[in-house]
Amino acid sequence: MQYPYDISVVVPLFNEEESLPELVRWIRRVMHAHEFSYEIILVDDGSTDRSWEVIQDLSAEDNTIKGISFNRNYGKSAALHMGFQRCAGEVVITMDADLQDSPDEIPALYDMIKHQKYDLVSGWKQKRFDPLSKTIPTKLFNAATRKLSGIKLHDFNCGLKAYRQLVVKTIEVHGEMHRYIPVIAKWNGFTRIGEKVVKHQERKYGTTKFGLERFVYGFLDLLSITFVSRFKKRPMHFFGTLGTLMFTAGLGITIWLIVQKLFRLYSDGRVRDIVDQPLFFLALVTVILGVQLFLAGFLAEMISMTSSRKNEYLVRDHIGAVKA
Repeated sequence: MQYPYDISVVVPLFNEEESLPELVRWIRRVMHAHEFSYEIILVDDGSTDRSWEVIQDLSAEDNTIKGISFNRNYGKSAALHMGFQRCAGEVVITMDADLQDSPDEIPALYDMIKHQKYDLVSGWKQKRFDPLSKTIPTKLFNAATRKLSGIKLHDFNCGLKAYRQLVVKTIEVHGEMHRYIPVIAKWNGFTRIGEKVVKHQERKYGTTKFGLERFVYGFLDLLSITFVSRFKKRPMHFFGTLGTLMFTAGLGITIWLIVQKLFRLYSDGRVRDIVDQPLFFLALVTVILGVQLFLAGFLAEMISMTSSRKNEYLVRDHIGAVKA
């Protein structure tokens, strides 16, 4: 298959007006040195500074630079999703706009996708210039993700990644799921996932856009993506199984109470009313919950079979980006 470009560089950004000109010059210098055909897609995620005006100026000087501007801030996942829809390169490189990801890594990442036949290659910032308040939670988050996903990566959330085009056109990134793109890719059948040690630059302009709350969100998102990826197409397997087990347990307890009452009634005549026993109410609650979970699974199954809802983001303006 012939592609218009060797490489598409997708850069999500929010309030990065100072770093954009330097980043674009750096990427352009690397591309020209290795004679790559390329496009740079800058996705402005509702910036409140002059980022979009800077993108317009850069694009006017160089038609390889394309831009997408959201009407408001949707988050990094939305920006990546839109960039993935619009890109046309054989290999897709993502990086952050804050100059902490080095464009000098692009040729090696391209080689791993193009010639070593990886589906996805994730950067690993082995030496980081971040405070302990960020690095320690990151290590814990990466360890938990490795355990649950079975993917042996050191840095799932590194913004510097490379993909075969088929990968980005197949996966769907929404919410805050950009942290788990390797996990989503694996569960979509792209199992050749590699890793490359990359340089981590010190932040040159501005301040970080992420706070400590992202680690709480990250853990919740991990639980969400684990559940959704395994049961999205078969929710009845989860809810139906759990509901059946609970219903069976409750029914079993109820039958045992009835048999026990009949046995005592015929043996010595002294019986205790079933409704006077706490175990009866436990059985009743278990049966009701079992029925509710079974019905939830049935309804979820119907919804998953009929739903066609897609991510919808309001694009305020765009420059040269291929329509989705």
